[in-house]
Parts: sequence; C-alpha cells; structure tokens
Amino acid sequence: MSFLDLAKNRYTTKRYNTNEKIADEKIQQLKEILRLSPSSINSQPWKFIFVSDEKTKQELAPVSYHNEQKIKETSHLIVFSAIDSVEKFEEQIQQNLPEGAVNYYNTFLKPLPEAAIKSWLQHQVYLSLGFFLSACASLEIDSTPMEGIKTEEYDKILQLNGYKTLFAVAIGYRNSEDTNQPSVKPKSRLAIEQIIQSI
Repeated sequence: MSFLDLAKNRYTTKRYNTNEKIADEKIQQLKEILRLSPSSINSQPWKFIFVSDEKTKQELAPVSYHNEQKIKETSHLIVFSAIDSVEKFEEQIQQNLPEGAVNYYNTFLKPLPEAAIKSWLQHQVYLSLGFFLSACASLEIDSTPMEGIKTEEYDKILQLNGYKTLFAVAIGYRNSEDTNQPSVKPKSRLAIEQIIQSI
C-alpha cells in the first residue's frame, strides 16, 4: 500500500478489539522505529514507555478523562515523555552528540529561559509522534493519540524520574463496530487549496 493510501485509511480509533493483541515482533519493530525517530540536532530528549500490563493500564485508565475505555480495551499504551531537567539534557548531549551539535545548542538554545528550552525539548517528542503513527499504519496497527490524560498522575503511576509525560498513544486492532473508521465516517479535511501554497 502506498503512503498516500495509508494516510487515507488511518484514523483515530475509538473502539478496540479486546481479544486481539499485537504480536511481540511488531512491538519490537515499533520500539526500534521510535529509537530511530528524528529530532533537531539528534537531541533525542525522550523516553517511551510501552504498557501492556493490565494492572497498570487499569491504574492509568481513570486518569485519562474520556480516553478511559480505549485504554482498557487496547493491546498496548505507549506513553511519550520528555526530559524535564535541562541539566540532565545537557549532560546527555555532552556524552552522546558531536561537538557541532553541542555548539548549536550552546549558541542558540542554552541562552533562552528554562521554560523555552523545555518547550523545545517537548517539541522534539511531538516529531516522534508523527513518525510513530505512520509506522503503526504501515504495520496495519490502529492507533489513538491522546493528550486528554492527567500527565502528573501518569508521572506518579509510572514513577517517572527526570521525565515528564506529554501524551500517550493507544495501539491495537479496531473493533469492527467502531463508527469512527473511514468506511463508516468519511474523513473530513480542509481543501488542499486552503492549506497548501506553492511559490
């Protein structure tokens, strides 16, 4: 299937088939794909937590607003988090990045207020989200990106240290009765002329 066809067919899944779990081979592929996600200066200021344990999902579900049922039904929940310590991030890039990348950070980002640096770090995690959703579609895995979660509660439940939860993605296989799938509810997007400009 072409990438365009994948884009036409992927959608935000509202209901999952609780009896169908994602094979471990595909989960390992998704982990490697996330590891290879792009980020500015190859900064990689992230941690991705794959949750398949039913007890943990049951703890996370009630602190996920209207996403509670999806989390209970889904095969896996992936929690995307960003480094929440500028000092820790600077140590990481000193140890892992070439001099040019570190110099770029020191010149253009380090002088900024702490809040601006953390915002930049979090933007890198959002880059990985687009990469991940596309990867799921290519592996015929359904997905639901969700910002509607209580991030501080996630941090406590997952015992995150030095990282802050930003959002999560439920993945699995759609329930055949999901009314949000494109065959039932066609996609609604702005006309290409409204959003694309060629110069």
